[in-house]
Amino acid sequence: MPRAILLDISGVLHEDGEPLDGAVAAVERLQDAGLVLRFVTNTSRRTGDAVHDSLTRLGFSLSRDQVFTAPGAIRQHLLRERLRPYLLIHRDLEPEFADLDDHAPDAVVLGDAEERLDYHHLDAAFQLLQQGAPLLTVGTNRCFRQQGTLHLDVGPFVRALEYAAELQATVFGKPSGDFFRAVLDDAGVKPEEALMVGDDVECDVVAALDAGLTACLVRSGKYRSGDEDKARGARVEPDLASLVDHLLSRQ
Repeated sequence: MPRAILLDISGVLHEDGEPLDGAVAAVERLQDAGLVLRFVTNTSRRTGDAVHDSLTRLGFSLSRDQVFTAPGAIRQHLLRERLRPYLLIHRDLEPEFADLDDHAPDAVVLGDAEERLDYHHLDAAFQLLQQGAPLLTVGTNRCFRQQGTLHLDVGPFVRALEYAAELQATVFGKPSGDFFRAVLDDAGVKPEEALMVGDDVECDVVAALDAGLTACLVRSGKYRSGDEDKARGARVEPDLASLVDHLLSRQ
């Protein structure tokens, strides 16, 4: 039995704003069992406060300090390093960075900026990168699922800027090992004491295994038939409720 469980949010807990079957009760059972929970996400369209609020409105029981987001990790890095960001991010994420100085930016923050991911904004980011600004991003996810359809995520745009500017982005979300280590430090557990649950076989499951955690792939969200073959022996369950049944039956 793991001491801590890291739960991806979209595709594991809900999809298109609706809780997945049994997910609310499953989280409550984990909380009641005394396990350390962290709700982890690369989302770059919502602040950490907004993520917490949306989950509580859906009926999930959690505290704000159990939510760990990639944009939040970037914010802390900017403050720590005293960097001024050029924010190529979604409008809904702007409150996360509203109090930071962005005059004469010396760092590029790249997220899922939706319609802002056009030539004008990408070229402005490229100009800063050529001047030595670091490229900071929430993740390298290739796609996300919305209303039953896969859409481009930030990863392809990260790769484009890396290629153009001949540099490597610093990734603050999954699949970065630094992200998992930061979450584990926050939870106060060792990698071998934690289980990552996700629907993305590459960024959730394989990345967690590489960071020393155990992992479970759920057949929901962006899961596709055949992902099991890429999961390197990680546990595979139909959904979170099924995994919780398995875990708590072993107590």
